[in-house]
Amino acid sequence: MTAGTLRLALVGAPNSGKTTLFNGLTGGLARTANYAGTTVETRSGKFATPGGANVTLVDLPGIYGLQARSTDERVAVEAILGKRGEPSPDALILVADAANLRTHLHTVLQMKMLGLPVIVALNMMDLAERDGVKIDVAKLSALLGVPVVPTRATRKAGREQLIARIDDALRDLPPSAPIDNQTYDLRALQREARRIADATLSEPAMNKFTRALDGVLLHPIAGVAVLVAVLFVVFQAVFAWATPLMDMIEAGFAWLQATVSPLISNPILHGFIVDAAINGVGSVIVFLPQIVILFAFILFLEASGYMARAAFLMDELMLRVGLNGRAFIPLLSSFACAIPGIMAARTIEEERDRITTIMVAPLMTCSARLPVYTLLIGVFVPSEVSVGPFNLQGLVLFGLYALGVVSAVAVAFILKRTATKGPSQPLIMELPTYKLPVWRDFFLGLMSKAWAFLKRAGTIIFGTTVALWVLAYFPNGGAGLEGSYAGMIGRVIEPIFKPIGFNLEMVVALIPGMAAREAAVSSLGLIYSLGPVDETSQALQTTLSAAWSLPMALSFIAWYVYAPQCFATLATVRRETNSWKWTGFLFAYLIGLAYVASLATFWIATAAGL
Repeated sequence: MTAGTLRLALVGAPNSGKTTLFNGLTGGLARTANYAGTTVETRSGKFATPGGANVTLVDLPGIYGLQARSTDERVAVEAILGKRGEPSPDALILVADAANLRTHLHTVLQMKMLGLPVIVALNMMDLAERDGVKIDVAKLSALLGVPVVPTRATRKAGREQLIARIDDALRDLPPSAPIDNQTYDLRALQREARRIADATLSEPAMNKFTRALDGVLLHPIAGVAVLVAVLFVVFQAVFAWATPLMDMIEAGFAWLQATVSPLISNPILHGFIVDAAINGVGSVIVFLPQIVILFAFILFLEASGYMARAAFLMDELMLRVGLNGRAFIPLLSSFACAIPGIMAARTIEEERDRITTIMVAPLMTCSARLPVYTLLIGVFVPSEVSVGPFNLQGLVLFGLYALGVVSAVAVAFILKRTATKGPSQPLIMELPTYKLPVWRDFFLGLMSKAWAFLKRAGTIIFGTTVALWVLAYFPNGGAGLEGSYAGMIGRVIEPIFKPIGFNLEMVVALIPGMAAREAAVSSLGLIYSLGPVDETSQALQTTLSAAWSLPMALSFIAWYVYAPQCFATLATVRRETNSWKWTGFLFAYLIGLAYVASLATFWIATAAGL
């Protein structure tokens, strides 16, 4: 190896501080891409050592060893072995949580057996010392036969010794050819790992703080109560805290429309820019505060160590429907958007459980449904009615969320006894130490989630809104839905939806809703020739209250509870399952559920005289 050509792979278990170390070494400037043939992300960045070596650092998905069980682990192992279209890395930096070193030592020995140079970054030494863990670093290095460097990834000074060791130990070492990962005895390595741990580690059974906190958070009754309270706070915050920011965004787009509108005299150009472009994107960006707040809670709970406890608590409930506790995190993420939830299912080791989780993730009430729910509940559910101390509108919204969860549980229960039948897998996971998030990593992650949402608003939503405007405007110049292309398309498929109470306008609004659910609200404004609207628009609410009956509105809501997610979600399912069969099955069963639910809702509401 010569200076300027060093390519290192950063490996280690989840929650070991790998991401923090990567951001610290590279300055957080990462290039993100997907591994060939997968949707598993790779991040790479660059940094220079004091000795002049220019290093390309590749951050691999978290692994516990070379016996890959999940998709992420398999891709990481294949990348280390040079089976992902790129050569093996020149060397490995293995990040181990010092407070949980005993469980990570067998991973170190497995990586060493590959024949690549290895440096062990013994991370979070401060937390280990806080917990009373004592490590003889020099003896550990001698027994492992590789450099062991105490690090604190959150501090520049805590990374300097690691960078210096890269210069000293790796820069001039030629890489050895990796050996096949099946040519050693894993059980023998695990016995050797235990021997090394006994010789170099002095650790208490559990520190008092962790023991006391886990006594409450993992309690079968108190722990569940805390989890319910946490989730209640999360969803209350999503609605309550986001309102002022959403009002500001709405006011900003209203000002932009009012400013731009007088400047454009051409009716076609005016409609395209004001009604389609500005209104279409603005009606989606208004939900950015809710997305940011929800992901902020999720990222905080993951970084603090609580999310692993929540998965542990949910494991018994998940087992009753054939899943395990690892499905909890993907399903929780799906409340923000099904796409990251589906992608998060990669961490589930058993393929049948992973497929089942992907199949039910779209039933979680994602934030894209909120504009439709908010609009129709505001129009058709009286705000002045209360049930005890609870407002009826809030109860209806909670009921829609609960209906999605109950439906997901029922579908998972059926799938695990039919299409994905197989024995339930026990949950085996490491409970990380409690800690505050690394705020730099927290905000970088939050910015990444927000930017992904904005890109979606600026591409998919913009495109579908403009397309619908074109269909609704031409060829009759926007004189009415009946003579437009959108009306022509709607009339063709209207007979299919007539039994569930949908009129022509409702049918046309479904079309852009397939590209992005939240586009349905702005679409209704275009369809009813109201111009720019959002779910709080008084003009749209008045129009719908006159044009739709209560059974029609309830049927439309029922459709949105179950109908297939946006095209982007279906594309993600196709990539994650690598199967058109599963993608088609998801689309078909959701369409079937949506139609049956809407049909039952419409006829029951009509029979009840609502």
